[in-house]
Amino acid sequence: MKLLVCTSLLAVFVGATVRHDRFPDDFIFGASTASYQIEGGWNADDKGVNIWDHMTHTRPEVIKDRSNGDVAADTYNNYKRDVEMLRELGVDAYRFSLSWSRILPNGFANKVSDAGVTFYNNYINEMMKYNITPMVTLYHWDLPQRLQDLGGFSSPYFPEWFENYAKVVFAQFGDRVKHWITFNEPREICHQGYGDATKAPILNITDVGTYYCAKNLVLGHARAYYAYNDLFKPTQGGVCGITISVNWMGPLTDSEEDLYAAEIKRQADWGIYAEPIFSEEGGFPKEFSERVAKKSAEQGYPSSRLPAFTDEERKYVRGSSDFFGVNHYTSVLISATEHKGIWVVPSKYDDIDVGSYMPPEWVQAASFWLKRAPNSIYNALTHLHNKYKGQVFYITENGWSQLLEDGYEDDSRIAYYRAALNSVLECLDAGVDLRGYFAWSLMDNFEWMEGYTERFGLYEVDFTSPQKTRTPRKSAFVYKHIISTRTIDPDYEPDTRTMWIDEGH
Repeated sequence: MKLLVCTSLLAVFVGATVRHDRFPDDFIFGASTASYQIEGGWNADDKGVNIWDHMTHTRPEVIKDRSNGDVAADTYNNYKRDVEMLRELGVDAYRFSLSWSRILPNGFANKVSDAGVTFYNNYINEMMKYNITPMVTLYHWDLPQRLQDLGGFSSPYFPEWFENYAKVVFAQFGDRVKHWITFNEPREICHQGYGDATKAPILNITDVGTYYCAKNLVLGHARAYYAYNDLFKPTQGGVCGITISVNWMGPLTDSEEDLYAAEIKRQADWGIYAEPIFSEEGGFPKEFSERVAKKSAEQGYPSSRLPAFTDEERKYVRGSSDFFGVNHYTSVLISATEHKGIWVVPSKYDDIDVGSYMPPEWVQAASFWLKRAPNSIYNALTHLHNKYKGQVFYITENGWSQLLEDGYEDDSRIAYYRAALNSVLECLDAGVDLRGYFAWSLMDNFEWMEGYTERFGLYEVDFTSPQKTRTPRKSAFVYKHIISTRTIDPDYEPDTRTMWIDEGH
């Protein structure tokens, strides 16, 4: 009996300390992009105007270098080179988004663009030719301007508009696309675009913009999910999920006040999108909902500025996802009392009312909001894993920004990727059902409000050249080596003279 107990304890101990030293053969490696950031062709054929076209043309001063995505990397004319780059890297999959206004020029499903459908068919077929799995995002921030004029995400009709768009897309491409993402980063759509002025359509409706958008977005997601699940999945056999930005938000200290502050921050930033879909209870997060209701009453509102789900809506939305896509970049430490700003009242910032801190010793990227934080992916993914039992995860974005003058020798990006992927291995050790990792980004692109001043690409794009020439950076060779060997070699130094293509892809 003693021997059995000792043996069992030894097995438990050894099992707990065994590490993955390589990525499983079925672990998916990929790269990501977004339509407005790379495609160009803003008015090609019969494409309609989207909110980024409209904003950058009418308010160019809101972009750091007054640039736009009219041409960008010109993927509209260079899609074969994009796929060649994927072959060079040896990735298993490519996550990209569709332009709603390229497929439905006036936003509605009554008119489908033959030219838009042909472009995406060509793009997808080029990937399929080389066994590269397409993972398609339906919406990555570029709403048709006509729908924005009708209220956009604040309109109660938005869920219907989105469902109708999704049905067109599933019907056109679902015979080949088996991985669907409804929305990319709801927080950035709703908070930055509606409750603030740091993304299009820069409405800055601080009191209710984020919250009205959040509810309609979640309902739109559910409607698209059930449209796929009920009408297309039986014959197409794919999966449909959503991608939410989940940076790690931990307490600055181990005090109860800071622990609670971190929880409120998590609920407000990503919980209002994840909880309705992935939690057992459904609906918006309890503690944050109570906080907004209390503040709303104090501010004279007759009801909470955060609209509740009806019982029917709550049941409908709950469970409406086959996987949880996670965009993860960094961490922040949260305090109940320290490092607070001056908030607009009323606003989501004031509703949260906590302070955020990033230690100076964390390495800084070109983006002001991005630092290399220790154990960042591990902290975020294990938290999600423990919170939403049995959930399948993909890291659908993870990347590092540098300035153009940093050039090909992007060693800080390499250090970031190696640290991130070591954290992924630790997630696998911890039992997280993490199926894949997508680097952001395949190539340099229009970096939203920063224009072309920040570069996230594994490939540098020469935006001054007619061909928008793409050239691999050192990080591309390192990522290729990680993919091909399924290991992270901290001492690997690539020969960057040529990027040969693995004909297996």
